[in-house]
Amino acid sequence: MNMQALLKQAQKMQKELNKAESELKEHTYESTMAGGLIKVTVQGTLEVTQIEIQEDLLKVEEKETLQELLVSAVNDAMKQATDEKDKVMKKMTGGVKLPGGF
Repeated sequence: MNMQALLKQAQKMQKELNKAESELKEHTYESTMAGGLIKVTVQGTLEVTQIEIQEDLLKVEEKETLQELLVSAVNDAMKQATDEKDKVMKKMTGGVKLPGGF
């Protein structure tokens, strides 16, 4: 394969990776805990965008339990987002690790 063809292939892969990364950033991931009493939403950028707590939980649960449930829900939503990114990037790169956090 000549250098020009290799460069074109690398440019094509970079465009595809940029597109996939943009799509991942737009995706949201949700996690619910305690039978839906807590819901956490995370963007593909790993930014928590919303935490919903049902009023019943505020009346019934103790502060410590609420904190533990929130941590679990946030961690679960973050894991979903990270796993999806890893899956997409692995598919795009054939499992080859790329520099720059891709």
